Amino acid sequence: MDSQTRAKLSAAIASVTVATTLVILKLWALGATGALTIAASLADSAMDLLMSLGAMAALIYAAKPADEDHNFGHSSVEDLTALAQALLVGASGVLIGWAAIARLIAPSPETLRDEGTGIFVMVISMALTVALVWWQGRIARKTGSRVIAADRLHYLGDLIPAAGAILSLIASRQFGIVQVDSIVALVAAGVLAVGAIRIFKGAWDALMDRQAPPEVIEGIATLARNWPGVLGFHDLKTRTAGSRIFVHLHIELDGALTLREAHDIGAGLRRTILLAYPQADVIIHKDVAETAGA
Repeated sequence: MDSQTRAKLSAAIASVTVATTLVILKLWALGATGALTIAASLADSAMDLLMSLGAMAALIYAAKPADEDHNFGHSSVEDLTALAQALLVGASGVLIGWAAIARLIAPSPETLRDEGTGIFVMVISMALTVALVWWQGRIARKTGSRVIAADRLHYLGDLIPAAGAILSLIASRQFGIVQVDSIVALVAAGVLAVGAIRIFKGAWDALMDRQAPPEVIEGIATLARNWPGVLGFHDLKTRTAGSRIFVHLHIELDGALTLREAHDIGAGLRRTILLAYPQADVIIHKDVAETAGA
Protein backbone atom coordinates (compact mmCIF):
# COMPACT_ATOMS: atom_id res chain seq x y z
CA MET A 1 0.00 0.00 0.00
CA ASP A 2 1.51 3.34 -1.08
CA SER A 3 1.79 6.44 1.10
CA GLN A 4 -1.07 8.22 -0.73
CA THR A 5 -3.46 5.36 -0.01
CA ARG A 6 -2.34 5.11 3.62
CA ALA A 7 -2.90 8.85 4.07
CA LYS A 8 -6.43 8.68 2.61
CA LEU A 9 -7.34 5.66 4.74
CA SER A 10 -6.04 7.40 7.87
CA ALA A 11 -8.43 10.29 7.19
CA ALA A 12 -11.31 7.87 6.54
CA ILE A 13 -10.68 5.94 9.78
CA ALA A 14 -10.47 9.19 11.73
CA SER A 15 -13.77 10.29 10.18
CA VAL A 16 -15.60 7.09 11.17
CA THR A 17 -14.16 7.23 14.70
CA VAL A 18 -15.17 10.85 15.25
CA ALA A 19 -18.65 10.31 13.76
CA THR A 20 -19.29 7.33 16.05
CA THR A 21 -18.16 9.34 19.10
CA LEU A 22 -20.38 12.28 18.14
CA VAL A 23 -23.46 10.09 17.73
CA ILE A 24 -22.97 8.63 21.23
CA LEU A 25 -22.37 12.05 22.83
CA LYS A 26 -25.38 13.67 21.12
CA LEU A 27 -27.69 10.80 22.07
CA TRP A 28 -26.77 11.48 25.68
CA ALA A 29 -27.25 15.24 25.29
CA LEU A 30 -30.61 14.81 23.55
CA GLY A 31 -31.89 12.67 26.39
CA ALA A 32 -30.73 15.26 28.92
CA THR A 33 -32.01 18.43 27.19
CA GLY A 34 -34.76 17.54 24.74
CA ALA A 35 -33.36 20.27 22.47
CA LEU A 36 -34.46 20.13 18.85
CA THR A 37 -31.16 21.68 17.80
CA ILE A 38 -29.30 18.74 19.33
CA ALA A 39 -31.78 16.33 17.73
CA ALA A 40 -31.01 17.89 14.35
CA SER A 41 -27.30 17.74 15.06
CA LEU A 42 -27.65 14.08 16.08
CA ALA A 43 -29.43 13.25 12.83
CA ASP A 44 -26.67 15.06 10.93
CA SER A 45 -23.96 13.10 12.76
CA ALA A 46 -25.76 9.82 12.05
CA MET A 47 -25.77 10.70 8.34
CA ASP A 48 -22.11 11.69 8.64
CA LEU A 49 -21.34 8.24 10.03
CA LEU A 50 -23.06 6.50 7.13
CA MET A 51 -21.28 8.73 4.60
CA SER A 52 -17.91 8.20 6.28
CA LEU A 53 -18.38 4.43 6.23
CA GLY A 54 -19.25 4.66 2.54
CA ALA A 55 -16.21 6.84 1.87
CA MET A 56 -13.90 4.39 3.65
CA ALA A 57 -15.32 1.47 1.66
CA ALA A 58 -14.81 3.44 -1.58
CA LEU A 59 -11.20 4.27 -0.72
CA ILE A 60 -10.43 0.63 0.11
CA TYR A 61 -11.96 -0.46 -3.20
CA ALA A 62 -10.17 2.30 -5.14
CA ALA A 63 -6.84 1.14 -3.67
CA LYS A 64 -7.17 -2.24 -5.40
CA PRO A 65 -4.51 -2.65 -8.09
CA ALA A 66 -5.40 -2.71 -11.77
CA ASP A 67 -6.68 -6.06 -12.97
CA GLU A 68 -7.82 -7.75 -16.17
CA ASP A 69 -11.21 -6.04 -16.12
CA HIS A 70 -9.98 -2.65 -14.87
CA ASN A 71 -6.69 -1.93 -16.64
CA PHE A 72 -6.49 1.61 -15.26
CA GLY A 73 -7.37 0.67 -11.68
CA HIS A 74 -10.52 1.35 -9.65
CA SER A 75 -10.06 5.02 -8.70
CA SER A 76 -13.25 6.16 -10.48
CA VAL A 77 -15.23 4.76 -7.55
CA GLU A 78 -13.97 7.80 -5.61
CA ASP A 79 -15.79 10.09 -8.04
CA LEU A 80 -18.99 8.02 -7.86
CA THR A 81 -18.88 8.17 -4.07
CA ALA A 82 -18.14 11.92 -4.09
CA LEU A 83 -21.10 12.41 -6.46
CA ALA A 84 -23.42 10.58 -4.04
CA GLN A 85 -21.98 12.49 -1.08
CA ALA A 86 -22.53 15.82 -2.86
CA LEU A 87 -26.19 14.92 -3.44
CA LEU A 88 -26.63 13.93 0.22
CA VAL A 89 -24.89 17.07 1.46
CA GLY A 90 -27.05 19.20 -0.83
CA ALA A 91 -30.21 17.46 0.39
CA SER A 92 -29.06 17.96 3.99
CA GLY A 93 -28.62 21.68 3.32
CA VAL A 94 -32.15 21.93 1.90
CA LEU A 95 -33.65 20.08 4.88
CA ILE A 96 -31.72 22.20 7.40
CA GLY A 97 -32.83 25.39 5.66
CA TRP A 98 -36.45 24.20 5.54
CA ALA A 99 -36.42 23.25 9.23
CA ALA A 100 -34.83 26.58 10.16
CA ILE A 101 -37.55 28.55 8.35
CA ALA A 102 -40.27 26.39 9.92
CA ARG A 103 -38.89 27.07 13.40
CA LEU A 104 -38.61 30.79 12.75
CA ILE A 105 -42.28 31.07 11.80
CA ALA A 106 -43.58 28.64 14.43
CA PRO A 107 -46.05 30.41 16.78
CA SER A 108 -44.76 28.78 19.98
CA PRO A 109 -41.09 27.75 20.27
CA GLU A 110 -40.06 24.64 22.21
CA THR A 111 -38.77 25.05 25.76
CA LEU A 112 -35.43 23.47 26.66
CA ARG A 113 -34.00 21.87 29.84
CA ASP A 114 -30.57 21.11 31.27
CA GLU A 115 -28.88 23.45 28.79
CA GLY A 116 -25.52 23.10 30.58
CA THR A 117 -25.20 19.44 29.56
CA GLY A 118 -26.08 20.28 26.00
CA ILE A 119 -23.52 23.11 25.86
CA PHE A 120 -20.80 20.82 27.25
CA VAL A 121 -21.50 18.08 24.70
CA MET A 122 -21.66 20.48 21.76
CA VAL A 123 -18.35 22.13 22.74
CA ILE A 124 -16.67 18.71 22.87
CA SER A 125 -18.30 17.84 19.53
CA MET A 126 -16.99 21.01 17.92
CA ALA A 127 -13.47 20.39 19.21
CA LEU A 128 -13.46 16.87 17.76
CA THR A 129 -14.90 18.12 14.48
CA VAL A 130 -12.34 20.93 14.15
CA ALA A 131 -9.50 18.43 14.67
CA LEU A 132 -10.99 16.08 12.07
CA VAL A 133 -11.59 18.85 9.51
CA TRP A 134 -7.97 20.01 9.91
CA TRP A 135 -6.64 16.48 9.32
CA GLN A 136 -8.95 15.85 6.37
CA GLY A 137 -7.98 19.17 4.78
CA ARG A 138 -4.32 18.26 5.04
CA ILE A 139 -4.89 14.83 3.46
CA ALA A 140 -7.20 16.21 0.73
CA ARG A 141 -4.55 18.76 -0.30
CA LYS A 142 -1.83 16.11 -0.27
CA THR A 143 -3.69 13.43 -2.23
CA GLY A 144 -6.28 15.37 -4.24
CA SER A 145 -8.96 12.91 -3.07
CA ARG A 146 -12.48 14.15 -3.84
CA VAL A 147 -13.93 11.59 -1.43
CA ILE A 148 -11.96 13.09 1.48
CA ALA A 149 -12.84 16.62 0.29
CA ALA A 150 -16.55 15.74 0.19
CA ASP A 151 -16.36 14.03 3.58
CA ARG A 152 -14.59 17.10 4.98
CA LEU A 153 -17.27 19.39 3.55
CA HIS A 154 -20.16 17.94 5.51
CA TYR A 155 -18.13 17.94 8.74
CA LEU A 156 -17.18 21.57 8.07
CA GLY A 157 -20.86 22.31 7.55
CA ASP A 158 -21.58 20.71 10.95
CA LEU A 159 -19.59 23.41 12.75
CA ILE A 160 -22.08 26.20 12.04
CA PRO A 161 -25.17 24.29 13.29
CA ALA A 162 -23.15 23.16 16.31
CA ALA A 163 -22.24 26.76 17.08
CA GLY A 164 -25.88 27.67 16.55
CA ALA A 165 -26.95 24.96 18.99
CA ILE A 166 -24.56 26.34 21.62
CA LEU A 167 -25.78 29.91 21.06
CA SER A 168 -29.39 28.69 21.21
CA LEU A 169 -28.80 26.85 24.48
CA ILE A 170 -27.06 29.87 26.00
CA ALA A 171 -29.79 32.21 24.78
CA SER A 172 -32.45 29.86 26.17
CA ARG A 173 -30.68 29.50 29.51
CA GLN A 174 -29.89 33.18 30.01
CA PHE A 175 -32.68 35.02 28.17
CA GLY A 176 -35.37 32.51 27.26
CA ILE A 177 -34.73 33.04 23.51
CA VAL A 178 -34.67 29.92 21.29
CA GLN A 179 -34.71 31.34 17.72
CA VAL A 180 -30.96 31.97 17.41
CA ASP A 181 -30.15 28.49 16.12
CA SER A 182 -32.62 28.84 13.22
CA ILE A 183 -30.85 31.92 11.88
CA VAL A 184 -27.44 30.25 12.11
CA ALA A 185 -28.87 27.08 10.53
CA LEU A 186 -29.91 29.09 7.46
CA VAL A 187 -26.30 30.22 7.02
CA ALA A 188 -25.12 26.60 7.40
CA ALA A 189 -27.62 25.49 4.75
CA GLY A 190 -26.14 28.00 2.30
CA VAL A 191 -22.59 26.83 3.02
CA LEU A 192 -23.59 23.20 2.47
CA ALA A 193 -25.39 23.99 -0.80
CA VAL A 194 -22.44 25.91 -2.29
CA GLY A 195 -19.94 23.24 -1.23
CA ALA A 196 -22.13 20.43 -2.56
CA ILE A 197 -22.30 22.09 -5.98
CA ARG A 198 -18.50 22.41 -6.06
CA ILE A 199 -17.91 18.76 -5.10
CA PHE A 200 -20.59 17.57 -7.55
CA LYS A 201 -19.00 19.49 -10.43
CA GLY A 202 -15.52 18.13 -9.68
CA ALA A 203 -16.75 14.53 -9.50
CA TRP A 204 -18.89 14.92 -12.63
CA ASP A 205 -15.99 16.40 -14.60
CA ALA A 206 -13.74 13.50 -13.56
CA LEU A 207 -16.34 10.90 -14.58
CA MET A 208 -16.55 12.65 -17.96
CA ASP A 209 -12.73 12.31 -18.39
CA ARG A 210 -12.06 16.01 -17.97
CA GLN A 211 -8.40 16.95 -18.30
CA ALA A 212 -6.18 17.76 -15.32
CA PRO A 213 -6.10 21.33 -13.96
CA PRO A 214 -4.26 23.80 -16.25
CA GLU A 215 -1.45 24.35 -13.74
CA VAL A 216 -0.71 20.60 -13.67
CA ILE A 217 -0.66 20.38 -17.47
CA GLU A 218 1.64 23.38 -17.70
CA GLY A 219 3.92 21.93 -15.01
CA ILE A 220 4.27 18.66 -16.92
CA ALA A 221 4.86 20.55 -20.19
CA THR A 222 7.61 22.63 -18.55
CA LEU A 223 9.36 19.51 -17.27
CA ALA A 224 9.23 17.89 -20.72
CA ARG A 225 10.31 21.07 -22.48
CA ASN A 226 13.42 21.45 -20.32
CA TRP A 227 14.40 17.78 -19.94
CA PRO A 228 17.90 16.98 -21.29
CA GLY A 229 17.77 15.02 -24.55
CA VAL A 230 14.15 15.90 -25.33
CA LEU A 231 14.03 17.88 -28.58
CA GLY A 232 10.31 18.47 -28.43
CA PHE A 233 7.02 16.93 -27.34
CA HIS A 234 3.46 16.63 -28.56
CA ASP A 235 0.08 15.03 -27.78
CA LEU A 236 0.23 15.76 -24.06
CA LYS A 237 -3.12 14.37 -22.90
CA THR A 238 -4.48 14.03 -19.38
CA ARG A 239 -7.62 12.81 -17.66
CA THR A 240 -8.63 12.53 -14.02
CA ALA A 241 -10.23 9.63 -12.17
CA GLY A 242 -10.72 9.94 -8.43
CA SER A 243 -7.49 11.34 -7.04
CA ARG A 244 -5.46 9.94 -9.96
CA ILE A 245 -4.24 11.88 -12.99
CA PHE A 246 -3.52 9.82 -16.10
CA VAL A 247 -0.87 11.36 -18.36
CA HIS A 248 0.03 10.38 -21.94
CA LEU A 249 2.96 12.20 -23.51
CA HIS A 250 4.95 11.85 -26.75
CA ILE A 251 8.54 13.07 -26.59
CA GLU A 252 10.76 13.65 -29.63
CA LEU A 253 14.32 12.30 -29.49
CA ASP A 254 17.38 12.17 -31.74
CA GLY A 255 17.00 9.15 -34.04
CA ALA A 256 20.70 8.34 -33.66
CA LEU A 257 20.31 7.47 -29.96
CA THR A 258 20.58 3.85 -28.88
CA LEU A 259 17.51 2.14 -27.47
CA ARG A 260 19.11 2.24 -23.99
CA GLU A 261 19.82 5.98 -24.25
CA ALA A 262 16.28 6.73 -25.43
CA HIS A 263 14.84 4.59 -22.62
CA ASP A 264 16.94 6.36 -19.98
CA ILE A 265 15.77 9.80 -21.15
CA GLY A 266 12.12 8.76 -21.04
CA ALA A 267 12.46 6.94 -17.70
CA GLY A 268 14.20 9.92 -16.12
CA LEU A 269 11.48 12.31 -17.28
CA ARG A 270 8.77 9.95 -16.02
CA ARG A 271 10.38 9.71 -12.56
CA THR A 272 10.62 13.50 -12.35
CA ILE A 273 6.94 13.95 -13.28
CA LEU A 274 5.96 11.40 -10.62
CA LEU A 275 8.04 13.22 -8.01
CA ALA A 276 6.27 16.48 -8.87
CA TYR A 277 2.81 14.86 -9.09
CA PRO A 278 2.73 11.65 -6.98
CA GLN A 279 -0.92 11.03 -7.84
CA ALA A 280 -0.09 10.75 -11.57
CA ASP A 281 0.04 7.65 -13.75
CA VAL A 282 2.43 8.47 -16.60
CA ILE A 283 2.93 6.81 -19.99
CA ILE A 284 5.62 8.30 -22.25
CA HIS A 285 5.92 7.43 -25.94
CA LYS A 286 9.22 8.04 -27.75
CA ASP A 287 9.23 9.41 -31.30
CA VAL A 288 12.08 10.35 -33.63
CA ALA A 289 12.31 14.13 -33.93
CA GLU A 290 11.63 15.32 -37.48
CA THR A 291 14.66 17.63 -37.35
CA ALA A 292 17.03 14.90 -36.11
CA GLY A 293 19.91 14.46 -38.50
CA ALA A 294 18.66 17.21 -40.82
